[in-house]
Amino acid sequence: MCAYVLVAEDDIKQAAIIGRYLEHEGHVPRLVHDGRAALDEIRRRPPDLLVLDVMMPVVDGLEVCRILRRESDLPVLMLTARSTEEDLLLGLGLGADDYLTKPYSPRELMARIRGLLRRAERSSPASRSPVLRAGGVTVHPLRREVLVDGRQVDCTAGEFEILAVLAAEPERVFTRQQLLGVTRGTHHYVTERTVDVHVLNLRKKIEPDPRRPVHLLTVYGVGYKLAAAGPGAGGEDRRAY
Repeated sequence: MCAYVLVAEDDIKQAAIIGRYLEHEGHVPRLVHDGRAALDEIRRRPPDLLVLDVMMPVVDGLEVCRILRRESDLPVLMLTARSTEEDLLLGLGLGADDYLTKPYSPRELMARIRGLLRRAERSSPASRSPVLRAGGVTVHPLRREVLVDGRQVDCTAGEFEILAVLAAEPERVFTRQQLLGVTRGTHHYVTERTVDVHVLNLRKKIEPDPRRPVHLLTVYGVGYKLAAAGPGAGGEDRRAY
């Protein structure tokens, strides 16, 4: 597929290298060098994917991601020189769909971009069903839309994939490793804590009280499931981890 990819990177040489690789793969890149320019460009012409450096002038990448997630579910690949797990989880917690630390190989970057574009293009693994329902949660895989008690909820690509898989089989318990495979394929850099971050973000969006979830439930020592019925079904371990 040919995609329009916005690259927000304050290192002009690095941005140009990324742009050349994108062009070589048949994509159309647009390069900007600060966070404010990135937000302006996204609002002017929404791209298919955003490659976002964390350390940028005017508005940094983390703030760009925070603002963007209030407005869009645009796939975001975050680039950073910070390599600790806490930094990774912070980026994912703000809604980034993937995270690559510097220095990185351009080939790995392109592989990540291809993966995100495929995920954005295809329906979820549960897309054989036109509408998935579990309690008050409704997932439209083909439209990539989530409703909770009739209220539309915006989800990132990773959050949507997890929710769609859970909604396809309500009450089935999925391990963190299984859900990690849904959101990251065969990539092993991130840990199972990545899934926990996505779950925490989803609970903020779909639960009446994220501290006492009634939809997206923890099965202690195993993983997560989506309740088939709404509040009051009873019997589940509803501790929010």
